[in-house]
Amino acid sequence: MSHPSSFLDRHAALVFSIRTFAAAMLAFSIALWLGMPRPYWAMATVYITSNRLSGATWSKAAYRMLGTLIGAAGTIALIPNLVNAPELLSLAIALWVGFCLYLSLIDGTPRSYMFMLAGYTVALLGFPVLSTPELTFDLVSARVQEIMLGIVCASTVSMLVLPRSVASAIAKQADAWLGEARQLGADVLTGRGSDDKRDDERIRLAAVASEIDQLCRHLDYETNTSTTITRGLQRLRQHMLALLPLLASIEDQRHDLDAHQALTRHIAEISAKAARWLAAEGDDDREADALRFMLDGVQPPIDAAAGWTEIMTAGFVIHIRQLIDVAQDCRVLSAAIAEGRDPDALLLAFTADAMSPAMLHRDHGLALWTAAATALSVLACCAVWIATGWTDGASAPIYAAVVGSLFAGVDEPLPTFRKLYRAFLVVIAVNGIYTFGLLPRITTLELVVAALMPTFVLFGWMAARRATAGIGSLLVTFTAVQLALESSYAADFASFANANVALMVGVGLTGVVLSIVRPFGAEWIANRLLRSNWSTLAEIAESRRPLDRVAIASLMQHRLALLASRIAVVPAAARRDIANLRQLRAALSVNELRKASLGRPAAAAVNELLVRLAMACRVHIGARLPDQLLAQLDNTITSALRERVSEGWNETLYSLAGIRTGLFPGAAPYRPDEPGQGRVAA
Repeated sequence: MSHPSSFLDRHAALVFSIRTFAAAMLAFSIALWLGMPRPYWAMATVYITSNRLSGATWSKAAYRMLGTLIGAAGTIALIPNLVNAPELLSLAIALWVGFCLYLSLIDGTPRSYMFMLAGYTVALLGFPVLSTPELTFDLVSARVQEIMLGIVCASTVSMLVLPRSVASAIAKQADAWLGEARQLGADVLTGRGSDDKRDDERIRLAAVASEIDQLCRHLDYETNTSTTITRGLQRLRQHMLALLPLLASIEDQRHDLDAHQALTRHIAEISAKAARWLAAEGDDDREADALRFMLDGVQPPIDAAAGWTEIMTAGFVIHIRQLIDVAQDCRVLSAAIAEGRDPDALLLAFTADAMSPAMLHRDHGLALWTAAATALSVLACCAVWIATGWTDGASAPIYAAVVGSLFAGVDEPLPTFRKLYRAFLVVIAVNGIYTFGLLPRITTLELVVAALMPTFVLFGWMAARRATAGIGSLLVTFTAVQLALESSYAADFASFANANVALMVGVGLTGVVLSIVRPFGAEWIANRLLRSNWSTLAEIAESRRPLDRVAIASLMQHRLALLASRIAVVPAAARRDIANLRQLRAALSVNELRKASLGRPAAAAVNELLVRLAMACRVHIGARLPDQLLAQLDNTITSALRERVSEGWNETLYSLAGIRTGLFPGAAPYRPDEPGQGRVAA
């Protein structure tokens, strides 16, 4: 399906910025009309909540509302009871922020925003009311009302004014992704391009697929998207998850066949035809059927005396057929989504067992350590505030909680916080110009709107662009908060200076604490991701029943997406394994083994192999897997060949071959007469 670029698509960032500014001014105006004490909170909330896509705005609004209410309840519970013990109160708030941040980091879905917000809302609402604890409920209630007003305005304007559908965005991104995957498939089938180039493309596609997965999580919040389209997009996502490991398997098998000069001219010609069919978007069903017929004709027979060449050739042919099936299914699903047809009524070659949600990588240890580091930064700012007796210093732990939560997941805290420091200097300069240069001369709301528009439209435009999203979001949100517009002009330089010094102290201390407590860096985190893949492979090998293959694929490809931004620090020896999805392919093959019904000798051999495989994966530290495991794998292949009358015999054999090519690339070929004599490649 094609998606012509419209004016609104080409200028989506500018449209978003103008629309969001209008929503912010609407919220600010209503807050003034209702006499709310801090109307700028309604304005800032619009920017915090808004997203270019209406469904994402609604999901963010829902979770912001819940997070605000939880944080407000926490504030009301903590402040009146601990206000006379500032040290204990500081500890309680820091622990609350850390605990909520931990939940946010391990959740990884749009719901994580609720946990993070519940954490820093206690600091945001609690510290400003310390001087009047008896008014805690009233002041917290006022802040909640202002925030709710901003949420309502952001959501309503997003839905009514030039809304952009999440479903439409997913369909466009998926269409582009599939086009690039088809081109990669054509390159793999013909051997075109270098291995490194194809590896880089696979990693990039995995990262983009992860972004599409995240967008899919917002579909349930979109009121103008039918359930039919939602189901179609979810099925398309499952097919996308199948493509990358399939292409990696085909590439490895082609390499092996080429290395042993075993790729017959006929199969090479069929591969070239399949590549042309893929490059032409796979829209010719008759050509697909003809390719399947030709593949059936070159499928080699497998018997007990079959050698590695026959097994690899058979697997190569089967995988090309599966690639044709999945690619054709993707085209059919894309057309059905564009036309609004029910995906359940489609005849698809590839079907998953269930419409399972994507699984995400969760690192509990790293999340706990990161949350503790953020809590410690809040405590450090509280210590400065209490030790100095600086009244405005209570704002420093607020910024520590907010900025620490927002940027807790960065690999290198110190360089990131240096950039943040420069951004906050821009915020201070802009607010200084407005506070002392422009606002004293403005007497009407209309002039306020006109004065704010250039700056906020620029910052909002930056927030909507991928290249400047992080810095733009920070600039527009903190400018709105620090400007602190109210119903009348009331500013003095001493208050302005104190507030901004507290801001810089909070941000600076947070950066220092995080860089000291969390000095791991991208390489350390990348190594943890690599070890997690081996642990998952061990868990699947230990499992006595087959697991959801879509869940396995989504989990391990999510790790690949997380590694994409850190690939430069991954050792060269491991980079090829990562890009070729070796652990994922082995995991899927192990999972298929669990489905097979085998005779007693072969079943015993498979179980013994998987026990040893799990043990090897548990202790794997990046070196080659043991030669003994390869020998046992070859013995198991021999056992499977001798049991070719068993139900699921073919699947068992190809699964064992998949484990061999995935975990032992470059090993000498399997030989039925001398099993296990191959050496493992480094």
